[in-house]
Amino acid sequence: MKTIDELISLENKKAVVTGGAGFIGLAICETLMELGASVSIIDNNDQGCLDRCSELNKMNYQNKAYPFIVDLSDENKIRTSVNYCVDLMGGIDIVVHSAAFVGTTKYPGWAVPFEHQTVNAWTKAMNVNLTSAFILTQSAIPFLKDSERASIIFVSSIYGVVAPDFRIYENTEMNTPAAYTASKAGLNQLCKYFSTLLAPTVRCNTITAGGVWREQSKLFVEEYIKKTPLQRMAIEEDFKGAIAYLASDLSSYVTGSDLVVDGGFTAW
Repeated sequence: MKTIDELISLENKKAVVTGGAGFIGLAICETLMELGASVSIIDNNDQGCLDRCSELNKMNYQNKAYPFIVDLSDENKIRTSVNYCVDLMGGIDIVVHSAAFVGTTKYPGWAVPFEHQTVNAWTKAMNVNLTSAFILTQSAIPFLKDSERASIIFVSSIYGVVAPDFRIYENTEMNTPAAYTASKAGLNQLCKYFSTLLAPTVRCNTITAGGVWREQSKLFVEEYIKKTPLQRMAIEEDFKGAIAYLASDLSSYVTGSDLVVDGGFTAW
């Protein structure tokens, strides 16, 4: 029987992470690199992507982080970036899709009252949140199948599982767009599809994330916490264990599952 240290090790593994320049992206990339993996970060935030890789590469890991500045609504750029990642790292063992249009994303017709949400914003969010996961996975499949134990992880949301409680947004400037909930629910089902399609050589699971502290208004935080048994919002560190588990052999017999990291929000 292998030890926990042996099961959790990602030594010599190669990972691709979308949205790696984001807050949760940092936790994901740190975790993968701490456990021994090299990481290619795919993000549309030009300077953020470069800065994140520079930051990670200064942490004295034995492996490297590589930046790829990509618009995740552009199919050709996604497919090309996967090939570039393979050229640089020598393969792909782990894919983590964390990029998303979220409630704070600035885009016309996005985080506004429903009657003002636009089809353009809906389409853009669907492309980034859901369609890019399809394209990324399809492009990575030949390389994942060459891996001994490949893992795909989609970062989803509680609002792909339950409906937003709009009462917690009252008297705030915050909102959850319809396309966000629909895309995250679609991501959960896409994971189920891949978990059976790609078995037994590739595993696919989701992490359903609860609300993350982003200096939201005091009123919103108070209302959110009332609905959360652990009585706080998440911080980035809360996702490191979930990533370590699903990316490594600790979860070698787990596929098609949803690991909910929400402080109990959806347990009521």
